[in-house]
Amino acid sequence: MDIKLKKYSHSIITKIVVFIIAILCVTGIIKSFVEVEIVNDGDFSSVVDNDYLESRAFIQESEYLIDNLTNLIEVYKNEEYIKSGESIDESEWKNEEENLFLNFQHQSRSYNPELSREENDKTFKQEYADEISQAKDRMIKEDLKEFHLLMQKLEDYEAPLFYASDGKNMFTNTTMTDKEQFESYPSYMIFEDYKREFFPNEVKQNEYLYRIINHLEDLDPENTVIYIAFTEEFLNSQVKEWESNKAIATKNLYNIAGFLLGFMLSFVYLVLVTGRKSFKDQEVHLHASDKLYNDINIVIFILLIVVWGAWVDEVSNKIDLFFFPITFPIATVGLLLILSLVKHYKNKTLIKHTLIFSVIYRLVKFVSGVYRSGSIGVKTVLIVIGYPILVALTFFMFPITIGIAAWFAYKKIKSFKALKDGVEIIKDGNIHHRIEVDGQGEFEALASNINSITDGLKKAVESELKSERLKTELITNVSHDIRTPLTSIITYVDLLKNEKDSSKTVDYIEVLDQKSKRLKILTDDLFEAAKASSGNIPVAFEKIDIVSLITQGLGEVNDKIISKALDFKMNYPKDKIYVTADGKLLWRSIENLLSNIFNYALEGSRVYIDIEDLGNEILLTFKNISATELNISADEIMERFKRGDESRTSQGSGLGLSIAGNLIEIQRGKFNIHVDGDLFKARIYLPKHKFSNE
Repeated sequence: MDIKLKKYSHSIITKIVVFIIAILCVTGIIKSFVEVEIVNDGDFSSVVDNDYLESRAFIQESEYLIDNLTNLIEVYKNEEYIKSGESIDESEWKNEEENLFLNFQHQSRSYNPELSREENDKTFKQEYADEISQAKDRMIKEDLKEFHLLMQKLEDYEAPLFYASDGKNMFTNTTMTDKEQFESYPSYMIFEDYKREFFPNEVKQNEYLYRIINHLEDLDPENTVIYIAFTEEFLNSQVKEWESNKAIATKNLYNIAGFLLGFMLSFVYLVLVTGRKSFKDQEVHLHASDKLYNDINIVIFILLIVVWGAWVDEVSNKIDLFFFPITFPIATVGLLLILSLVKHYKNKTLIKHTLIFSVIYRLVKFVSGVYRSGSIGVKTVLIVIGYPILVALTFFMFPITIGIAAWFAYKKIKSFKALKDGVEIIKDGNIHHRIEVDGQGEFEALASNINSITDGLKKAVESELKSERLKTELITNVSHDIRTPLTSIITYVDLLKNEKDSSKTVDYIEVLDQKSKRLKILTDDLFEAAKASSGNIPVAFEKIDIVSLITQGLGEVNDKIISKALDFKMNYPKDKIYVTADGKLLWRSIENLLSNIFNYALEGSRVYIDIEDLGNEILLTFKNISATELNISADEIMERFKRGDESRTSQGSGLGLSIAGNLIEIQRGKFNIHVDGDLFKARIYLPKHKFSNE
């Protein structure tokens, strides 16, 4: 029995028969798909649809019409509107202007890189006035062309009947203008005054209806009306065509299922037996055709698909006559190529037997042999020995060999000179200079290393300059913020000395009390910021229920929340969340964030506090809308004595966020802020408390 199985399972006749069956099945599958694609646009969904009004075909017919109408109403309107330039898309015009500005920037001598974009923009608009006008005229002509094309498409519609208007412009193929007239037909669609009416119910139940609704999202519902009615004659013809297409799709779906099953069984068999003489045979037997490199094999396979697609497209109107003669031979060659790849996969040579691998392997082997020692002396010796041999072998083109050698020597000398000159320039203090040396030799590596050194120097200098700038700003801001209340105190003390009116004296004392408290807050914050930045604060780590901490804290500041009419929204997991931190320092950080919110949040707005479990960390996020425009970056806000209001009229010291950030960092956490328009977001990452089994 085993001998008989071996005799038939791996015999050449069996393989050929099964191979032909596989090709016939592939051809049948492709033919079924192509037939449905040509007749039914590749739509198999009609197989499961019970009614034309519930089908994708019905929506496609309506969608195409509605898309044209919405484009006319929303975008193009009429010729006068287009000629005035109103139909030009703003983003497209900005891109067009930007392209012209780039031409101006690279080609015009009037462009000055030392001036701002706004100043250059004035020159650009004067110099490129003609180009800008021509670009606008071209876009208007394109819109006019599209407008007339859409109008031509609408003129071809005899059915369905439609009427569309935005109050000024009207597009229709009927004399009917009233909604009731359209509702007298067996099927209709009404879009008017935020309402969408579909009749009959089968249309409402159509799962593809959203595609029509999507086209109407950008229309103005107050002024726009669209009426569409489907006449009985039109529906009857469409239903008849749909039923015919459904029958074709159903037949081909069954064909595909049968052919696919046959192909899978035959292909699995071919994969199992290809390259083997029996099931026990461990050796893979390759033939002459398998010597073709696998990557070339794949390229040929892809080209066959492209060629097949091009041929089928050319003869699509005579597909029944030409399909089999075209598809069968291409499918045969394609399957042979796939089975060759299967053989190489079994032989573990799928990658090794590629042209790319072979070339790279030989090249690497040669180069590694030359450079294995890593010695310049060895390379020099190889050149000295190799060049005379090369000259001897190419004596008939000796001038060319000499020219190549001279060119090679010139490149090396040029690289050395570039290195020498570049080092001199950098030595003189120009750390922005970069040494440009082409290639991948020793000179190029040395140039790269020198450039890396100058990059490091530039970063160090930039860091030092930034540090000096921040120090200067810190001194300026501290002086300003402390001098303001101090000046007020001095002024009102002088007034008190000379004031005889006791009622005014009380007012002066009240002002002095306010300013002295303000001065105390500033000095306390400055002292606390200095301590926090130095890290010289004892930290007592403990397990903290972060949700309870924030909830209790919000209760303590409830009066401020009410006075600002803020609506706090908390979002956190149902399970308890614990962090490892210092309770006092953590609350001080959160309190600073809340204080920042009370000082700068838009009154009557919402404040969101989100708590997320990230696994090893807990993320605490505060989000609020700023009352004033945030015209500075997140990095600047984190600097000391920086405020959201550049006028510095608020009561904040500008140290709150800096203190909060430093306190979080000494608790092994991370703190960052993000500004998006007027949205202010602060994020705190804290280590999650690790539970032990003790």
